[in-house]
Amino acid sequence: MSTKQTKAESVFTPYQKFVIAILSILQFTIVLDFMVLSPLGAQLLDELDISPSQFGAVVSAYAFSAGSAGILAAGFADKFDRKKLLIFFYFGFIAGTCLCALAPDYNSLLIARIVTGLFGGVMGSISFAIITDLFKLQVRGRVMGFVQMAFAASQVLGIPIGLWLANRYGWHSPFWMIVFFSILVAVLIIIFLKPIDEHLKEKSERNAFVHLYKTITKPAYVKTFLATTLLATGGFMLMPFGSAFSTNNLGLTLEELPLLYGITGIFSIVFGPVLGKLSDRIGKYKLFLIGSLISMVLVGIYTNLNTTPFALVVLLNVILFIGISSRIISSSALITAIPDVKDRGAFMSTNSAVQQISGGIAAAFAGTIVVQTESGFLENYNILGYIVIGSVLITIFMMRMINNMVMKKELAEAGIEIKDE
Repeated sequence: MSTKQTKAESVFTPYQKFVIAILSILQFTIVLDFMVLSPLGAQLLDELDISPSQFGAVVSAYAFSAGSAGILAAGFADKFDRKKLLIFFYFGFIAGTCLCALAPDYNSLLIARIVTGLFGGVMGSISFAIITDLFKLQVRGRVMGFVQMAFAASQVLGIPIGLWLANRYGWHSPFWMIVFFSILVAVLIIIFLKPIDEHLKEKSERNAFVHLYKTITKPAYVKTFLATTLLATGGFMLMPFGSAFSTNNLGLTLEELPLLYGITGIFSIVFGPVLGKLSDRIGKYKLFLIGSLISMVLVGIYTNLNTTPFALVVLLNVILFIGISSRIISSSALITAIPDVKDRGAFMSTNSAVQQISGGIAAAFAGTIVVQTESGFLENYNILGYIVIGSVLITIFMMRMINNMVMKKELAEAGIEIKDE
């Protein structure tokens, strides 16, 4: 492929830029709704008088309901215009977040998180299906780089603002912020996003359940789902107790948390597009390997720390999130290349369901391992770190297998015969 061709493919049309922007902003609201629970953890444990295992249940409730919704939606995901699906589930997500903002106690919050997960958990899969429909694999890494900036933006803008609101007006206020902002995003989607229905021209099973069955039993897809199971382990095990670990073990104050998340997020925003472009240039699996090695080393160091100077905590967080971002961007781009056109919606929904359910199990399991002493100190957090390192190590080999499948698929689509040795 010539340099001119590569440059031509990397240039996005104004509408494609809008799609990238609106999906990134949408992901920002979804991710923020999930991530804001982690920094609120220290506050919720105290104000609601709940245990770490109960807090883990709040986190995992979202994941389990999201996973269930993903499976239920998978059979129908390729039967409708993706814009209509996006709008339907987004309004459900807004309603669920509104219930979180109104929740007066632990049980109400638990139910609200289940409702939010039923709708919000499907949003990522629909977004990824749209990206796969509209962008070629050769530039999909940088698209994912921009979309994954939602994680960083939620730290720089959302989490610090959310924490400030929570400290000043109570833990309900960040959810109200998400509700009002999401309504504005929904209006933009309704007005400006074009119908996305090219996949409806492809022949597929009329019966949604048959379509789902064929999707979840196809060998190539099953291998990807297994990899996704382990990919979800790291974030869901460590993140829910991140703020409590920072304040009780590392010695940070509640006032320093917004600054920590903000600085880490700024670096993640800067590196997101760079990592996305790098994944398209050097290869998505190579970037995944590099990110995995960085993550394993940093997780091993970070989870074994005690009282630590603020500047060092920031430095370690920045490096860790660069490693995590490298893994997320490269693996997301690779996985989108696996499904056939007629299966994209079902595959993405099922993959999202697998991710959410696996994450829910990981969060619940983490809640049984971590023990909070009377002084607030968290014990056994380093054990979670060792489990995460083990899962990262296994995913290195699994993603190599997926990378090989993608390469063979590209060669087959190009009409190049593949001979087994």
